[in-house]
Amino acid sequence: MSRLPRPFRFGVSLLAPAPVDEWHAKCRRAEDLGYDVITVADHLGLPAPFPALVAAAQVTERPRLGTFVLNTGFWNPALLAREVATTDALTGGRLELGLGTGYVQAEHETAGLPWGTPRERVDHLQHTIEELDRLLGSEDHQPRPVQSPRVPLLIGANGDRMLRLTAEHADIAAFTGARTLPGGRLEPVTAAELDQRVAVYREAAAGRKEPAELNLLIQIVTVAEDRSEAIRPWLPRIPHLTEQQVLELPIVLVGTLEEITERLRAQRERYGISYLTVLEPHMEAFAPVVEALRGE
Repeated sequence: MSRLPRPFRFGVSLLAPAPVDEWHAKCRRAEDLGYDVITVADHLGLPAPFPALVAAAQVTERPRLGTFVLNTGFWNPALLAREVATTDALTGGRLELGLGTGYVQAEHETAGLPWGTPRERVDHLQHTIEELDRLLGSEDHQPRPVQSPRVPLLIGANGDRMLRLTAEHADIAAFTGARTLPGGRLEPVTAAELDQRVAVYREAAAGRKEPAELNLLIQIVTVAEDRSEAIRPWLPRIPHLTEQQVLELPIVLVGTLEEITERLRAQRERYGISYLTVLEPHMEAFAPVVEALRGE
């Protein structure tokens, strides 16, 4: 028997630092537009995630609040456990903890932190997850989070080992939709390549009692009648792909409202991805899609 599709859920990743009044205003705007999750990334030069989420909680009621995703190499597990528990308490139990290995070596160098090999970075992520479970799972740990048995965990992944780790531990599996190139540059994966990544994840997750929610970070959103004209400004950024190949990328949504909503329904059917996150510059453009797919 086939499982019914998971309902759509929509998040926005807020990127631009702002004074408190401006930050509050855009958080309220995200809630008014119907977004289910307000998230903050973890890069130098962007807002610090945990205080930014506490500030978002002060002026919103409905959205969940997430790190999307923490650069785990920046964090000591014991100190992170304190931040997670405190933030969950101060947001009224709305926190979703997103973790990743990090992919920008220059940020580690600026922070005076070791970069490590890919294996070492995944090892640190695994150690962090296990320590968070141990520390926050203990009734003796102070402060205490609100949510039980734990704050929902999202892991951002693309490589085989990361996908296996995600299958074992995460409540939300976030597919990055891109691979990391030397220097920290990201190259988008094609629809066929995402098929293969999801297949690796599903094989690793076959023994789970409860299926995870699957997420994808959308990089380009344009609602337009002429898809060719709308995508043209983006083509120089992805020079190794043709226009049609770019339009077919899972992380690109360009077309009429009807075309985009049908595309997302089809991708949910194909990959099982029901939780979509967009970047702050696309928050307004994506809002009609959020409205159109609400409740599906």
